[in-house]
Amino acid sequence: MAYTIQKVDYYYTTVKDQPGEAFKLLTMIEEMGINLLAFTAVPVGPNSTQLALFPEDVLQFKHEAQNAQMALDGPHKAFLVQGDDELGALAPIHSKLYDANVNVFASSGVADSCGCYGYIIYVKPEDFERAVAALDLK
Repeated sequence: MAYTIQKVDYYYTTVKDQPGEAFKLLTMIEEMGINLLAFTAVPVGPNSTQLALFPEDVLQFKHEAQNAQMALDGPHKAFLVQGDDELGALAPIHSKLYDANVNVFASSGVADSCGCYGYIIYVKPEDFERAVAALDLK
């Protein structure tokens, strides 16, 4: 099972839970010339949504977001896993984290029709370096 894992920084912003908020933000990011590695939207409370942005170029993103006076929280750390979609593809990754006593407190993934997947793993900040070691990352 071929896969790659990279450490990624992400930022989030909270918006009103109403139509068009993600569209507005994603359009602004496109106009800034920012490429995202991943994007998630999660409800927080009855009237808000948290949008998590995983920029490919963190320095460019921070610069452009500051110029646009975008309210961001971060950077936060996560892992981006990309690989061949096969039966049990995520089990070896979770096994390494389990063996290192690292809890995955959130994750999100998707497979495409070409046989590949992308997967975001969130661990607590105090577990991050232990996860880096368990996943053999530098």
